Amino acid sequence: MAARKIGFVMLMCLALTAHGQPAKEPDRSGGPYVPTPQVVVDQMLRFANVGADDFVMDLGSGDGVIVLTAAQRHKASGLGVEIDPELVKLANSEAKKLGIADRASFQVQDVFKADLSRATVVTLYLLPSMMMSLRDKIFSELRPGTRVVSHDYHFGDWQSHDHMTFDVPEKEKINGVPSATLYLWIIPAKVAGRWQVRMEGAEAQELTLRQNFNGISGTLMGGRTISALALRGSDISFNVVQGQGRVVYRGRVSGDSISGTVELGGGKNARWEATRVSAQK
Repeated sequence: MAARKIGFVMLMCLALTAHGQPAKEPDRSGGPYVPTPQVVVDQMLRFANVGADDFVMDLGSGDGVIVLTAAQRHKASGLGVEIDPELVKLANSEAKKLGIADRASFQVQDVFKADLSRATVVTLYLLPSMMMSLRDKIFSELRPGTRVVSHDYHFGDWQSHDHMTFDVPEKEKINGVPSATLYLWIIPAKVAGRWQVRMEGAEAQELTLRQNFNGISGTLMGGRTISALALRGSDISFNVVQGQGRVVYRGRVSGDSISGTVELGGGKNARWEATRVSAQK
């Protein structure tokens, strides 16, 4: 797995087994052990707006610098998942040394088998092929609103919500490029399907929503297309043409229900709610 480096620790390529034989090299299909400068780690955590209430999961955590930094500097909790047992041993040892082992831990595991249910932030530094292989898992298993930050590589046509590039001169020695690019995704609620929409003072309507990696689209009963449809985490909004103007729906998704406010214009608002009657097949 791709990994990070604390200080000048260099690890384990010559590690021996208990029988004195060279240790089996772990599967590194996600990328080689590559040090990440601390400035990049710090920027990744700032980009994800990590705080004390967050649980940070680093997939391919190496020596654990991201989770360790999140716990030490941001008071967050977290877990690093790494295929190399020697790197996991190093990271857990460092957590104990720093006095943060109650909030920062590391385990030997294949990232494809990792339980992501606790995560509010996921960090990645993996090669493009591994990013694409993980895309479905990231999209489907993380809770709505979870922030995902990747260093240098992205999820193909799943467009990020934000990205940034900044100078990191020390990276030139690693890959010949003196800069880093970070990508940020906000995991959306899963809204695909048919919804029964009710607004106070109006007849019920059927809303059909379609969803994929690139976003959502939809139509209302009667074939009316809705516009400016946006979904960020659990927050959804869209516009509907009505007469000579438009109304703006804003709501929050909670499983198979949505509730919120409709802006009718002229300073008038109304409550609305929707119930999913069938999911997208």
